[in-house]
Formats: sequence, C-alpha cells, structure tokens
Amino acid sequence: QVQLVEAGGGLVQPGGSLRLSCAASGTLTHVIRMGWYRQVPGKEREYVAFTYTGRGAEYADSVKGRFTVSRDSAKSMVWLQMTSLKPEDTAVYYCNVATYGPLEYWGQGTQVTVSS
Repeated sequence: QVQLVEAGGGLVQPGGSLRLSCAASGTLTHVIRMGWYRQVPGKEREYVAFTYTGRGAEYADSVKGRFTVSRDSAKSMVWLQMTSLKPEDTAVYYCNVATYGPLEYWGQGTQVTVSS
C-alpha cells in the first residue's frame, strides 16, 4: 500500500516563499502524473500543478509564473516550489499521484498560511 507524506507547510508573509515536498512510501509504478491540489474550508479542492510523465508540467492559471512543480521518479518524490505567495494561496495543500490501473493516491495535507 502506497502512502504519500507531505512536508514543508507553514506560515509565511505575503511575497515570501515555501517549498513543499511529498514522498511516497512504497513503490510507484506506471505513474501518469504527480502533483498538488489545495483546499480552503467551505470550498472544493482545486488543482494547483502537475507534472505528467513524458509530458512536462501544467499549472492552474492562479499560480502560473509563481509556482514550480518538480519530481524525482526514481525516488518517488514530488515538490512544489512556491514564490511570491499571496494571502489567497492560504490552503491545505495535498499531494496527489495517479497511476494506470487506475489508481489515485492522496497525502494527508499540509497547511500553508500566507499572512502578515
């Protein structure tokens, strides 16, 4: 059973940066994509960024130019580098991995708070 564990959330001032990481325990095979969603209370979970196997990365319009998603497939890890953070980026960020099967895995979430 694969589990995803996120780290790196916290409190940051507007304009600051944070780097989230996600590590998979267990072996991931036939991965389609690895990336991130986020959710604020009372709203639906929304897509943030993904890196697709053999196809590069895609980003939500709200984070383009500020966030960068990267991965190390050999280590089954994915990162989200967040810069120029805004208060509206405040959310719980969830790591997500989709594989052929189809199977989908979720992390437990890490809180990111952008506030002065």
